[in-house]
Amino acid sequence: MKLEASILLTILSLSNRILSSAILLIAFSLAIYILRHNWRSAVGRAFCVMLAFVMFVYLGDVVIMQVTSHESAVIWLKFQWLGIAFVPAAYLHFSDALLNTTSSRSEWRHWGVRLGYLAGGIILMLVILTPWIVRNGVYSTFKPRLQPGPFFWAFAIYFFATVLSGAININYARRRCLTTTSRRRMGYLTAAFAAPALGVFPYMLLTTLPARLSELWLMTILLLGNVAVAMMIVVMAYTVAYFGAFTPDRVIKYELIDYLLRGPLLASIVVVILVTMPKIGSILGLPADFMTLFTTVLTIILVQKGINLLRPLLNRIVYREDLAEVAWLQELDKRLLTSSDLKQFLENVLSALAELLRVQHAYVVVLTDDRFEIEAGCGGEQQARHLLERHDLRPALHVRPENGDRCPTLTEIDGYVLRPLCTQTRDAVLGLLIIERPSGLSVPEALGNAEIADLIEQAEVALEDRHLQQGIFEALQQIMPDIERIQNRQRLMRYVTSLPYPVDENPINSPSFTRWVKDALNHFWGGPKLTDSPLLKLHIVEVARALYNGDDVQALRQVLEQAIEGLRPPGERNMTATEWTLYNILDLKFRQGYRMVDIANRLAVSESDLYRKQRAAIAEVSRMLENMERRSMTP
Repeated sequence: MKLEASILLTILSLSNRILSSAILLIAFSLAIYILRHNWRSAVGRAFCVMLAFVMFVYLGDVVIMQVTSHESAVIWLKFQWLGIAFVPAAYLHFSDALLNTTSSRSEWRHWGVRLGYLAGGIILMLVILTPWIVRNGVYSTFKPRLQPGPFFWAFAIYFFATVLSGAININYARRRCLTTTSRRRMGYLTAAFAAPALGVFPYMLLTTLPARLSELWLMTILLLGNVAVAMMIVVMAYTVAYFGAFTPDRVIKYELIDYLLRGPLLASIVVVILVTMPKIGSILGLPADFMTLFTTVLTIILVQKGINLLRPLLNRIVYREDLAEVAWLQELDKRLLTSSDLKQFLENVLSALAELLRVQHAYVVVLTDDRFEIEAGCGGEQQARHLLERHDLRPALHVRPENGDRCPTLTEIDGYVLRPLCTQTRDAVLGLLIIERPSGLSVPEALGNAEIADLIEQAEVALEDRHLQQGIFEALQQIMPDIERIQNRQRLMRYVTSLPYPVDENPINSPSFTRWVKDALNHFWGGPKLTDSPLLKLHIVEVARALYNGDDVQALRQVLEQAIEGLRPPGERNMTATEWTLYNILDLKFRQGYRMVDIANRLAVSESDLYRKQRAAIAEVSRMLENMERRSMTP
């Protein structure tokens, strides 16, 4: 019976040692995560302060298990009071920050936090310099601990009263939340809020328990307390991660779970290995270093692989209702071609063409802003640059109708064959394929080979896909300001019932701001979208109103004029220069009222390209107005 109790006590002691180390790693990992993602949030900063004090206590626990002398034990036992003394103040600090997010601000609470940290400093000095709270005599029947001093009971009352006050504040913050989601998450925080106190409480309990109490019961209580602390710290971090975060909730949840699996979980498993493998190695008669090293490396590899295998399950847990959309976005991310991807693919195609035709030079060039640029090349690009400098290749960018189909026109210049690269529907030309003329073969015969035709088709498909993707990127750039405004508003409203001051209703903060700018420009010389525009609430319009005898419409028109002129490049106006395109579109379309077809002719661009550039021009006007508005409101 004694042998069984001894074995059980050894297992419990080892488990507590592992758990104390794991909690230290978890607290450190979560503090790093919150600092990285939620530093701008007062709640995030307060939570990190609380985690820091918990780390002091558990670092002391881990070290004390290794000390061999009473003198060293006293030093580390008092070191733990760096955390114990300040945990009550951290509770008040954290709960005050939570209440502030729900628009409940109190100067009394603010001063209470300051006094709490002052009290923590005084308590720490009393512990280090006097025997009033704890004395240096060390009990070591099962774990080193200090003796309680005459005023220890006063500290205990202060500690638990402060923690209780923090819990009341958090429960009040939960009641102030309006949305179901925010109230549920604040409920998690209320339930897990006792974790830092529990992290300190076993130590406080052990300083006053009589030595005759069963060590087995003590270790069991300590083990259960450590398990609860580890779980509740993770729950608290999960809730705090949403405060001040700019990204959507699903992204926060996924990133945090992935971080917990790859960081704290993996680190905790490694701690288990480092502590247990030497003992197992001695039982098996194997070198401890060999067992530890081999098992650690194997575990790290297997855990990473296991997390990747569990990713589909993780997606189902995190995304649930949005699983189909998220899967589509992930697939899109895999398939999108970057500029480097396209260049590499085209270089491979050109190399294959050069090998089949037994030539040294092959290039793909595209027309960008009325000039040719080399997209990819095989055999050095110097020859292609000389060709582009000596000849105007734009006449080669056409196809001819033949038997109801549109076929590329082959052109020969200076020993090179030029072949237009078209869309799959043959209604537009994407660029030019330039190949050195093969010797001993006619051009139609050389390029009519089925294998060569297939390679050319692959190049056309890649160019067309890249062209379509550029349209996607440009569309995303257009809507990104609106997305940012929506997410910013979501960040502000996650836990707010009524803000301490009204949410800024300035039009620049609205997701519809760019659309309002477009509507006002469309009715630039009069119309309901100008006279009733929400842009009339802009501060810069109010300032301009005084210059026009209170005429709102004229003031808004003047502000729009100023924004358009802010986009005018320096120097003499040019209708075809790239740097003048956006300004010319704004001036011709909205101020002078030209039709789109006439503008396209004057600017020498296609109508489809003109509409795309018009969206970019309106986005630039919106950006200019936003900058003007922010400058006008800056003291």
